[in-house]
Amino acid sequence: QMQLVESGGGLVQAGASLRLSCVASGRTFSSYSIGWFRQAPGKEREFVAAINWGGSSTDYADSVKGRFTISRDNGKNTVWLQMNSLKPEDTAVYSCAAVDGPYRDYTPRRSSDYRFWGQGTQVTVSS
Repeated sequence: QMQLVESGGGLVQAGASLRLSCVASGRTFSSYSIGWFRQAPGKEREFVAAINWGGSSTDYADSVKGRFTISRDNGKNTVWLQMNSLKPEDTAVYSCAAVDGPYRDYTPRRSSDYRFWGQGTQVTVSS
């Protein structure tokens, strides 16, 4: 079993930045690809970003490309999501998820591909 704990959410104004953290425990973190997803009220969960187990491959949703950056430090069992130029439409609960990748560049976009999930952290962007 792997436990994931997110932090770093909050209430900010449009144009501000936040950095979310996802700290893992319980399994060999360096073997897992990590994804960030978000879910706004009344909407389905959507893919935000993913990073492979080595950190050499990343993938982003078009809506956040150029504004968000995903990174990881396997020595700290941590993945970060740096969010810049935040918009009101970025308001959602952000969750990280983990899956043991079958190959090196594995960065899945489907939530059903992930095995372990955190509880989420709220991000609210005011206009």
